Order: sequence, then structure tokens, then C-alpha cells
Amino acid sequence: MPDTSILTTLAPYHFIAYGTLLGSSIFQSFIAGPIAFKALPRPQFSTLQSAIFPIYFSLQSALPIVLAFTYPSLKSSSATPLLGGKAAAAGGITGFMAEENRWSAAVPIAACCAANVVNLVWAGPKTTEIMKVRKHQETRDGKKAYDAPPHSKEMQRLNKNFSRMHGVSASLNLAALVMTVFYGIVLSDRLQ
Repeated sequence: MPDTSILTTLAPYHFIAYGTLLGSSIFQSFIAGPIAFKALPRPQFSTLQSAIFPIYFSLQSALPIVLAFTYPSLKSSSATPLLGGKAAAAGGITGFMAEENRWSAAVPIAACCAANVVNLVWAGPKTTEIMKVRKHQETRDGKKAYDAPPHSKEMQRLNKNFSRMHGVSASLNLAALVMTVFYGIVLSDRLQ
């Protein structure tokens, strides 16, 4: 029978949170999003993404906080060449915030959280707002935003703004994913 005492430590909860953060990011960014874009007509795709993104970015913003509070302790402070000292070996928020873990844990996880919060509270809502205004402009112009040019000056402006905000949102999402993968490499070093 397996030793269930591990369930009284932070480690399993940290790994579940990390796996959910990484898995949901990869799934939404590289599987679900692209498939939905190809399979659905644009209006339905936009409606789907507008419904998914607040939930997705809420999850992506909360999970790094869970990672900070469930940071696993080391069984031995000499278990890893990258980390050292008693504070670095500690678990929970104390170990996470330790000076020795600043660049390996706190900074990448905080950056991941920050990028996702910006997407949740600013970039995502702003992109959705532009999308809605663009939809009204389509009605006025009698032409879809993604139809071949020429477009009205207002639609050109809206398309440019949408592209810019979509790029900001996608860049923030990619930066968060890169920080998550980096942290995963650091975390695997704690296992050696």
C-alpha cells in the first residue's frame, strides 16, 4: 500500500496546481482555440472565446497564487544544486519568498500571475469591447470586418485596434506560458 503521509504535505497540491496551470494553458492556446477557430463560423467563435476567456484567465490568475502557498519543501537542503539554505528548503509561502528562490520561483510565478491578471482585467475585456463595437460597425457598413477590403475608415481603425489588443493579449498569454515552463524546469530540479 502506498504511503499516504504525502497527502499531509504541500507537494501533491502544488503538482496538481502546476499541472492544471500548464495543461490548461497549452490546451486552450494550442488545441481548443485553433480548432474552434477552424471549425466555427467567426461570430460563433467570437461568442465562444468571449465566454471562455474570463474563466480561463481567472483560473490562470488564481493558480500561480496557489503555487506560491503550496510551494513544496525539500527533504534535504542539499538535495539540489540550484537551491540552498534553510529558507530555500522550507515549504509554503516562506520557501517561495526566500531570497534563494526569488529568481527560480517567485519571479517567474509572479510574472505569470501578473500577465494573466492583466489579460483578465484589461486586455481581454478591451479586446471584447472592440469586437462588439466592430460588430455594430459591420451593421452600419453592411460588410464583415474580416471581408476583403475596402473598408470604411472607422472599420479600418477598429480592425487595427482589435489586431493590436489581440496581439497584446496573445503576447501576455505566451509570456505566462514561457514562465510556467521555466518554473516547471526549476521545480523538476527540486525533485532530484
